[in-house]
Amino acid sequence: MKLSLLFLGLAGSASAFTVAPVQQPLSSSLSAKKEVDANGKTVTKRIFDMDLWKDRVAAGVSNEYGSRGNKEKLFGWGKVGKVEEGKSYVPSGLTAAQYNEIRSKQKAQKDANYKKNVAKAGIFEDYTDFYIKRGTDTGGDWIKSVTRGHRMVKTKYDWDDVGSSAKNFASSGSAAAKGKKAAAKKSTAKKPYEFWKKE
Repeated sequence: MKLSLLFLGLAGSASAFTVAPVQQPLSSSLSAKKEVDANGKTVTKRIFDMDLWKDRVAAGVSNEYGSRGNKEKLFGWGKVGKVEEGKSYVPSGLTAAQYNEIRSKQKAQKDANYKKNVAKAGIFEDYTDFYIKRGTDTGGDWIKSVTRGHRMVKTKYDWDDVGSSAKNFASSGSAAAKGKKAAAKKSTAKKPYEFWKKE
């Protein structure tokens, strides 16, 4: 047993110092003569030098915000197709001409909205100007103001009277409408702690 372990140990240590056999390089079609075009460039060089965006940027159809219209002109992306009677889907109750008109109006509205948003894109206020207008750089009076240096804006809705600005879709004779009227009357009644309010 001991002899066999000694023999294995000697064999293992001897093989650690032997030189590994050298592999001869194999020839293949990949190591064949390189093809060169008229400009003296190989296929690989042509691919790596290719600027995939150069032509698109020149035509104004890169992925910049606002280039949707140019993409439509060049590639036809986002174009609304023409609906033909008997060939295309037309919703029941409409003719092909009516459906085409609806689709073109929707497309025009969508494009106008996109143009409006593109015109607003990338316009930012300089914070330094805001800082100077607020008066923060000259003193601390801004903190004593009602707004504490913030800008106040008007919102679309009157948040003090949310109930009256909400649309009521119930008919005037329905129970829901009567319930809303009763609730409105109740809310206008004076509360005990509002004795200071004038009539």
